[in-house]
Amino acid sequence: MTFSLDAHWVWDFWLADDGEQYHLYYLHAPKSLGDQNLRHRNARVGHAVSTDLRDWTDLGPVLGPGGPGDIDESATWTGCVVRGADGLWRMFYTGSRFLSPDSNANIETIGMAESSDLHEWTKRPDVVVAADPRWYELLGDSSWPEQAWRDPWVFADPGGEGWHMLITARSNSGDELDRGVIGHATSSDLDTWVVQPPLSATGAGFKHLEVPQTITVDGHPVLLFSCDSPALAGSRAGGVGGVWALPIESLSGPYSADDAMLLVDERLYAGRATRTRAGDWVLLAFENRTDDGGFAGHFSDPVPLEWAGRLRLEENA
Repeated sequence: MTFSLDAHWVWDFWLADDGEQYHLYYLHAPKSLGDQNLRHRNARVGHAVSTDLRDWTDLGPVLGPGGPGDIDESATWTGCVVRGADGLWRMFYTGSRFLSPDSNANIETIGMAESSDLHEWTKRPDVVVAADPRWYELLGDSSWPEQAWRDPWVFADPGGEGWHMLITARSNSGDELDRGVIGHATSSDLDTWVVQPPLSATGAGFKHLEVPQTITVDGHPVLLFSCDSPALAGSRAGGVGGVWALPIESLSGPYSADDAMLLVDERLYAGRATRTRAGDWVLLAFENRTDDGGFAGHFSDPVPLEWAGRLRLEENA
C-alpha cells in the first residue's frame, strides 16, 4: 500500500502537482475513536508529498475545523486544489456542520483556503458556494440525513471561459432515493461563484455521486465518481458499487449518468486519476474493506488506466 498512518484512518484525498512533487491532501481521523463511523465528524486534512506517487513523506495536518457557527464547525471534508493565473493556489474544500452529537444531520458548504507554496493555507472566512434551493435539495426536504453539497472539483473551462465547479449534490425533485446529481457552479476568477442547474439528471440509479472528477484519456473525456452499494437506487439497487466511469461529450457537461459503468468495485473508493511523470494515467484510491469486512482506511498503489472503447483498469497491471 502506498500511504497509511498507524494511528489514523485515511480515506478521501486530492492531489496537486507543482512540477517537482505531487502533493497529497487527505482526510484522516484517529483510530482511538473506536468506531470508524465517527471519523466523518472528526475529519481533518493532512498533507504528504511524493515524487513518484508511491513513496510518500507525511507532513502532518494542514487544515482543521473552524469555530462555532463556521461552515466547517465540525469537520473539513473532501476538496481539490487549483492554481489561478495570479499564481496563487486555492483549495476548495467541504465544510461540515453536524447539528447535534446524537444525529447524523449535517449541513455541507464549500469553503476555500489559499496558499502561495502548497504548505501553509489560510482559510477565506466566508462561504464560497452554498446549495441553491431553486434546484437542489436542502436538509429537511426529504428523509436524506444531510444537505449534500460537497466534494468540489474545479477545472478551467475548455473554451477559456472561466472555471467550472462540480459538486456532489441532490436534486430537489424526483424519487427521493434517486436524487443524486452532479451540482454545478461557475466563476470567472475563482473567487466569486454562481450556482447553476445540475449537469446530470435524477433517476440514474445513484443516491449521490461522490468525489467527481473530469479527465481526458486518449482524447476521450470521462467523468469519474464514486457510489457504494448501499447508495445505489432504482434499477441499480442491490448491485455492486465502487468507482464509476462515465464517457461524456464535453468536460463541462451535461452528463448522462445513466451510462456510467463500474470501473472498480468498492474494495477501492474515492478514486482519483492523475498522470505520472511519463504522461501515463493511473488511478489512486483508498482501500475501503479489510478481508474480514472491516474498514481498511489506507491507500492503494497507483493502478494504470487505459482507454479500450471505455475507460478501464489496465489488464495485467
